[in-house]
Amino acid sequence: MSTNNQAPLINVRNRIDTIDDTVLNLLKERLKCAKEIGHLKSKENKAKWDPLRERQIYDRLSSLNKGEFPEEPLRSIFHEIITTCRLSQKPVEVAYLGPEATFSHLAGVKYFGQAAEYRPIETIEDIFYEVERGRVQYGMVPLENSIEGSVTSSLDAFMKCKVKICGEEYLGISHNLVNYSGNMEDIKLIVSHSQPLAQCRQWLRKQLPGVPTQSVFSTGLAAQMAAEDHTVAAIASSLAIKTYQLQVVVKGIEDYRGNTTRFVLIGKESPSKSGRDKTSLLLGLLDRPGALNDTLAILARRNINLTRIESRPVKNEPGKYLFFIDMLGHHDDGVLVEAFERLQESCSYFEWLGSYPQARQSTP
Repeated sequence: MSTNNQAPLINVRNRIDTIDDTVLNLLKERLKCAKEIGHLKSKENKAKWDPLRERQIYDRLSSLNKGEFPEEPLRSIFHEIITTCRLSQKPVEVAYLGPEATFSHLAGVKYFGQAAEYRPIETIEDIFYEVERGRVQYGMVPLENSIEGSVTSSLDAFMKCKVKICGEEYLGISHNLVNYSGNMEDIKLIVSHSQPLAQCRQWLRKQLPGVPTQSVFSTGLAAQMAAEDHTVAAIASSLAIKTYQLQVVVKGIEDYRGNTTRFVLIGKESPSKSGRDKTSLLLGLLDRPGALNDTLAILARRNINLTRIESRPVKNEPGKYLFFIDMLGHHDDGVLVEAFERLQESCSYFEWLGSYPQARQSTP
């Protein structure tokens, strides 16, 4: 191809280089502004995170975009920019169910981007303890799955530890069967966390009926085992494939499509209002007929929209239960303030677990 024929291509590439240089300079300027805001907030003793301000930024950019740039990638790009700038004001450390490359790790990265520091912890309960004792600022824990239901170890930990829910994240789950060689005939044992094993049980029964399964603490540990023992296969995340240099045997082995896990971010304090919030409570009921109905009526009369309710038995107290309730709205909303006053009068136990911005749901 002649130089004249290449000229239009070269010109466009030069324009792209100029645009990239401009974007980089603007990013550096934005980071400086974010640090300046951090200093101003520190002087006024204000919280570094303003959920309402962040939501307004996303809404404004979406409105200006008018669909010209693909909406999801646009949000993802600005999420990384906004989070990186916010964390420049105050770095955070996030504990997750380790080792590296678990779905909890993925949820943390989706929520905070690459700028946060991530610390793997061996058990969900230990994540709660680390946050409660102030050893890490946040923890990312799974709470419920659209196929298998609640993660009971997380619910039970809320009953033991004094922490607040600071945020939530929905992660579309697609399970991969991975091992060292990529060959199915090499598999003598399949390992994973109990939830992925349950979510893939039909596929495993049909495709590998003679191969035993073993439950381990996390999908990351399963991937680590598969990397060390070439007869072991793991059901693990896409991040685990790269992290542990494994090969995909079969992609997407979950029994049902649309598999989504809800994770919650736990910390010491809940954030301020974003305008699209959710609130979580832990309630104990009085031992009398109609107690649950009376409790729900307090919320229904005020048109408070419940999104989830679940009971868990209190350990070592047979017949006694606590109820986890999620609802739309923020703790500081007048209607919730009034409802909570009534609930504290009518319930044997009342604990506000936190108010936090609603997450945008995603699919695999």
